Amino acid sequence: MSITVESIACWLVDIPTVRPHRLSMATMGCQTLALVRMTCAEGVVGWGEATTIGGLSYGAESPEAIKSAVETYLSPLLCGKTFSGPAALAHVMNASVKGNTFAKSALETAFLDAQGKALGVPVSALLGGALCERLPVLWTLASGDTEKDIEEGRRLLAEGRHDAFKLKIGARDLATDIRHALAIKSALGDEVSIRVDVNQAWDLTTAVKGMRQLQDGGIDLVEQPIPLWDRQGLITLSQRFEVPILADEAVGTSHDGYALANGGFTGAYALKIAKAGGPAQALKLAHVAQAAGVALYGGTMLEGTVGTLASLHAWSTVPMRWGTEMFGPLLLKDDVVVRPLDFSRGQVTLPSGPGLGIDIDTDKLRHYARP
Repeated sequence: MSITVESIACWLVDIPTVRPHRLSMATMGCQTLALVRMTCAEGVVGWGEATTIGGLSYGAESPEAIKSAVETYLSPLLCGKTFSGPAALAHVMNASVKGNTFAKSALETAFLDAQGKALGVPVSALLGGALCERLPVLWTLASGDTEKDIEEGRRLLAEGRHDAFKLKIGARDLATDIRHALAIKSALGDEVSIRVDVNQAWDLTTAVKGMRQLQDGGIDLVEQPIPLWDRQGLITLSQRFEVPILADEAVGTSHDGYALANGGFTGAYALKIAKAGGPAQALKLAHVAQAAGVALYGGTMLEGTVGTLASLHAWSTVPMRWGTEMFGPLLLKDDVVVRPLDFSRGQVTLPSGPGLGIDIDTDKLRHYARP
């Protein structure tokens, strides 16, 4: 079913986090969601979201730049036009606007939400059909304090909310980071999966030393230990160690995924809709990975519920060997949806309603939106 875009609006929404979230490049106490509303001639409204981590400390797009790209450059390309699906929408955006994948992702998500509502089917059906109704979700322990992280991990295990955890390291010296990671692994036990995310903080020499210690200490997965530009280094590490490497920043598109796999990379790819330009675009990378025998992992930009659901609908259509980390809504003190997602027993339930399957709480949107 074709959809005609009538108007597009964008808000910047600032929501505090439940605790400081420490990464190698920034410490977050608040998350800014760029929320997009797409009003269509078919009488439906679609919602999308673009969210970054730590503003410009993570990547090239800030929330303010996303809003500007949507309102100034992308909306005029789309409004008044009719699209049969996300491929046609992406073609129009990519023909005139380079990069800006976060902004494009929000618009593709809003379009898919609107098309799903118009057809009465969930977004996952538009992307190939869900393989499951619940997806595994880990939690990131990122206070920066070893004892606090251990306490938090034990509490979440006791509550039955999560049974796998990721640690954010790389902000401190190698010895401190290794002690931190291995102390948490030891405290939480052999049955609990522990992964680490270095966020590109190490050079290759440091990574070789660190990977050896992490592997010997029982860490299950090491995410992006070196800079995204060092493709050969990432391939070398994946072939040298038994503990798998998770490529994140190094694989934004299907072209990146092909280049890594063609070079001999043997680990896993983190899918993120914001890196690729939308849920449908991220699945192009997933399909390259499947063809190359590379495992998949559902990554997050710490989105709110709208962006999280857009990702989950896409992730549900492909086997996710390493699960997902779509815990973004749990990190926020509040959200702008009427009904929160169901997180329980280390999993999250995919709504079955049309489109994304959620409704926006307009009062909360007004409350948290910037003037």
